[in-house]
Amino acid sequence: MSASAKPVLAREGPTEKLRLQPKIMVVLSLLLAAITLALYNGAASHGFSNYDDDRYILTNAHVQAGLRWSTITWAFTSLEEANWHPLTWISHALDCQLFQLNPRGHHYTSLFLHAANVVLLFLLLWRVTRSAGRSLMVAALFAVHPLNVESVAWVAERKNVLAMLFFLLTLASYAWYARKPGVVRYLAVAVLFAMALMSKPMAITLPFALLLLDYWPLGRMYPSPASPVPSGTSGYLPLPMRRLWLEKVPLFVLSAGSAIITMAAQRAGGAVSFDAAQAPLLRLENAIVCYSLYIAKAFWPARLAVLYPYPHAVQSWKVLASGLFLVTVTALVIKYREHRYLPAGWFWYLGTMVPMIGLLQVGNQAMADRYAYLPLLGIFVMVVWGAADLVGAEDGAPDAVGLQRWSPKLVGMVVVGAVTVLVLAATARVQLSYWDGDLKLWTHTLSVTSPNFVAENAVGAILAQQGRYEEAIGHLRIASALEPDDAVSQLNLGVYAQQHGDLKQAIARYQAVLQLATDRRIRGTAYAGLGQIYFSQRDYARARHNFESAAKLDKAYPIQLGLLAQKAGDWNAAAQYYASALAAEPSDVGFLLLEQALRNGGREKDAERAHEVAQLHSRDLQKAQKTADDLLQQ
Repeated sequence: MSASAKPVLAREGPTEKLRLQPKIMVVLSLLLAAITLALYNGAASHGFSNYDDDRYILTNAHVQAGLRWSTITWAFTSLEEANWHPLTWISHALDCQLFQLNPRGHHYTSLFLHAANVVLLFLLLWRVTRSAGRSLMVAALFAVHPLNVESVAWVAERKNVLAMLFFLLTLASYAWYARKPGVVRYLAVAVLFAMALMSKPMAITLPFALLLLDYWPLGRMYPSPASPVPSGTSGYLPLPMRRLWLEKVPLFVLSAGSAIITMAAQRAGGAVSFDAAQAPLLRLENAIVCYSLYIAKAFWPARLAVLYPYPHAVQSWKVLASGLFLVTVTALVIKYREHRYLPAGWFWYLGTMVPMIGLLQVGNQAMADRYAYLPLLGIFVMVVWGAADLVGAEDGAPDAVGLQRWSPKLVGMVVVGAVTVLVLAATARVQLSYWDGDLKLWTHTLSVTSPNFVAENAVGAILAQQGRYEEAIGHLRIASALEPDDAVSQLNLGVYAQQHGDLKQAIARYQAVLQLATDRRIRGTAYAGLGQIYFSQRDYARARHNFESAAKLDKAYPIQLGLLAQKAGDWNAAAQYYASALAAEPSDVGFLLLEQALRNGGREKDAERAHEVAQLHSRDLQKAQKTADDLLQQ
C-alpha cells in the first residue's frame, strides 16, 4: 500500500504487526528521562537570574513564606507580574518551603517538570498513534531542542513547563474521554485544562488543539455520521463537526474567562504596550516574520538570546518572503491532506502560537524562545511522520526493532535521526552555559542581538553592582540613546548619578521615570531614590512623601519611614514601620532600630525582646549597632 493510500489512523487489532510490551515502553520512557536529566543537570549549579527571578522569588515575601493558607489565598487573588497564574505561584512557594532560597532545588523542579513533559509526550503520542518509534523521535527532539533551554533553565519561566504538564495531561484525558465519552471523563478534561490555565494563560488555545486531535490521530472529525469511516478507528467514534464543536463549548468558556482575566492583569501591570511604536500594522508585520523565524530557529538554532528587541520597523521584503512561505506551506499541507499529520501539525503550530505571536504586544520583545515550547510540537510531528513516510516505513516502524524488515532507507533515517538529536543536544548544552551567570547571559544576548537597549541596561546594571562604574556608564548611556523613553534606562542613569553625588541629575532622572513608567516596581524604586536624596538633604517632608509613595507601590521601604517617624518623635509609628519591614525581611539592624523605638516609647520588655532577637540574627552585633546608630544620625 502506498503512503498516500494508507488509512489515516494507526492500526490496532490482530493485524497489527507490533504490540510493544509495557516493559519496553518503561525502558524507552526511562531512556528519554535520563537523556533529559543528563542534558540539563548543569542548570542545577546555576544561581538565580536577575531577569524576573527576583520578582518571582527573591523579593517576593508571599512566595518565600512557603505553603501557607495565606500564600494560597494570595496566589489565587494576585495579579502580580501582570498575570493570573496561581498554580505557578504555589509551585514557587513549595520550592521555598522545601529548599528555601537555594537555587539548586528550584532548578531541579523545573528540570524534572521538563523531563516529565518529555515522557508524557512520548506516551501520549504512542497511545493515540500506535507509532512508538516516531513518538520516541518527536519526544527526543522536544527533550533536547535548544529553543527549550530558556523554559527549563530560567526559574521564573516555571509557568511554561508547568502549564505544558497540565496541557499534555489534558490531551491524555481527552483521548481517554474520546474512547468512551462520559461526564466523569469530561470533568477530568475540564479540571486539567483549568489547571493548565492557572499555570500560564498560553493554554487558552487548547480547545482548538483538541479539534486538531479529533482530526488526527483520533479520527473523530467527519462531516456527518453517513461519511465513510476508515478501517481501524482504534475505538474512537467519528462525529459530525457540529457535535465536536458543541462538545468543546465549556472549554471555550474557560478559555474566554482566562483571556479576560489575563488582559485585566496585563493592563493593570502595565505589560500591554499601547506605544505608537507598536502600531497595529507593525505588530502584524512582526508577527508574520516571527512565524517564519521560529521555524528557521527550529531547524537552525543559532544566535539564540534571552530577549530579541522589538523592531521600530520591519523590512518589507522580510514580510513578503515570510508571508509567501506561510501561504505556500499552508497550500501544500492542504493539497496533501490525505497525510493528516501534515495539516494537524501545521495548524497546531500556527494556532498555539497565536497568544504569543505579538498581535497584542506584551512586553518589549519581538519574539522569545520560550514561546516555541508548545507550538513546535506540531512541526516536530510533521517532520518525523513525513520522514518516515518518505522512506516507506510502515506504521509501526521503527518500532519493530528486529521484528520488521529494516530497509537501507529506514536504517539511514534512524542514523540521521540519532545524529540530529546529538547535534541538537550539543547545541543545547552550549546555550545552557550562557545561563550560568547574569553577566554571561546578557553579554551573549548583546553579542547576537545588538542593538538591544534592554541588554545594554542589564549589562550596565550588573557592572555597576560589581563596582565597575566606568564600564557600566557606557552601556547605560547607549541604552538611553537607543530608547530615550525607556524608564529602566532613566532609572539606571539616576542610580548612577546618585551614587556619584550628582543629586540634581539623579532627581531629574527619577522624575523622568515617574513620567514614563507604568510598572509598579520601577515607579517604587524611583520614589525610593528620591526619598533617599531628600533624606540625605534633611528635607524630611519630601523624603516621607516619596517613601510613602514607594511603600504603596511595592511595600519595600518601611525602614526609611520608621527612621523618619523616629526623627519626628513618633515612636509608636516608627515601631510599626520597623515591625512591618522585619516581617518581610528580618535583620539584626532592623531589630536594633525596633529596640530603640520601643525603648523610647516606654515599652522596655518589648525592647529587650527585640534586642535578644537581634543577637540571634547577628554575626557582629557591635557592627550592626554602629550601622543602626549611623542611620539614626543622618
